[in-house]
Amino acid sequence: MQRTRALAIPRRRLVSIIGGSAGNLVEWYDWFAYASFAIYFAPVFFPKADPTAQLLSTATIFAVGFVLRPIGAWVMGRFADARGRKAGLTLSVALMFTGSMILALAPTYATAGLFAPVTLVVARMIQGLSLGGEYGASATYLSEMAPKKNRGFWASFQYMTLTAGQLLAIAVAVVLQSVLSEAELTAWGWRIPFVIGAILAVSVYIFRRNLAETPAFENQAAERPASTARLLWREHRRESILVAMLSAGGGAGFYAYTTYMQKFLLNTTGFDKATATGIIAAGLLWFTAMQPVFGALADRFGRKPMLLVFGIGGAIAAVPVFLALERATSPVAATLILLIPLTLQSGYSANNALVKAELFPAHIRGLGVALPYAIGNAIFAGTVEMVALKLKELGVEQWFYFYVALVIAMAGVATLLLPETRERSLIEDD
Repeated sequence: MQRTRALAIPRRRLVSIIGGSAGNLVEWYDWFAYASFAIYFAPVFFPKADPTAQLLSTATIFAVGFVLRPIGAWVMGRFADARGRKAGLTLSVALMFTGSMILALAPTYATAGLFAPVTLVVARMIQGLSLGGEYGASATYLSEMAPKKNRGFWASFQYMTLTAGQLLAIAVAVVLQSVLSEAELTAWGWRIPFVIGAILAVSVYIFRRNLAETPAFENQAAERPASTARLLWREHRRESILVAMLSAGGGAGFYAYTTYMQKFLLNTTGFDKATATGIIAAGLLWFTAMQPVFGALADRFGRKPMLLVFGIGGAIAAVPVFLALERATSPVAATLILLIPLTLQSGYSANNALVKAELFPAHIRGLGVALPYAIGNAIFAGTVEMVALKLKELGVEQWFYFYVALVIAMAGVATLLLPETRERSLIEDD
């Protein structure tokens, strides 16, 4: 009996981690499908503008989703702290399904006029609400489910599946580019990835309803403080500010080197759409593989050293990397250059969710992880494409390279001020 129980607990944890991770992958696939296919549907919704202005318009709407993420983080973070991590995960994927279906069925400018871009805004608002809650719920769920000894390794699956979601969106783009012409992709093919995302979201919704709740949530006292933004600010102000700073740098770096990089390779370096997509796909494959590696390193050497690899190394590398990519003439050279910042970025991405979860007590952990993260991302990560494209439009594109370096350096400063959470974790021991 004792042996059976000992085996059942790890198995339940493994199933729960897979379930939480699979849902996270679908959430981020839906989110990144918009960015991956913007180069095709931008002319359909903004037909009279030049290519850079079209992308700037879609990037602005992309940023709108980030503005809604703090609201989603606040609402759904409180919901996860009050009703459970499982309930938060289920609600977030239901909202993402709704946003994806709206995008799949959105009318074009030719058929609906100004109502068409308004539909894009509404869909991104819903997805922003969803993702604002998803990050906090999944980060908290995976961190609480992971065994203490290997918490860094297992928690790294949160960003591993986040990246895998983006990679899946790009893989869908590569397949569609090979079977459809550019005219077909622009006319109607861009809708396919959103239909796929909606179908996947339904499947994950059913799966998440059967997940186990985390012991950390279930073992809380019945009488506990309510999870509110006021309580978070009053009792965990320092941690919240540092999480927002860390998230700002980490988010800006990630979106600069992945989401925006596709447009950079197209507009600045001069590669065609298929080549730019292939370079990003290769970089993301490497980046995805790096997550459990850096998570395991954090278990061995601590969270802060890994975060500093990004905060210091990423800040130093940003300008030289962009300058080198600007002058790259071959896809192989561009890919190898891109692997440098993506490797440094892994120091943050593999460990950021766990560090944030370990900073807050269980009764406010969902909100504490989600809200500061969403605020930092809304200000700095969600605006990356908009800032980059605007500076390019003004003829001072290289200012963007220094901008990325400075925001990443801000994450480095936050890391220096953080405690080593491996030794001071507020997640209860097994």
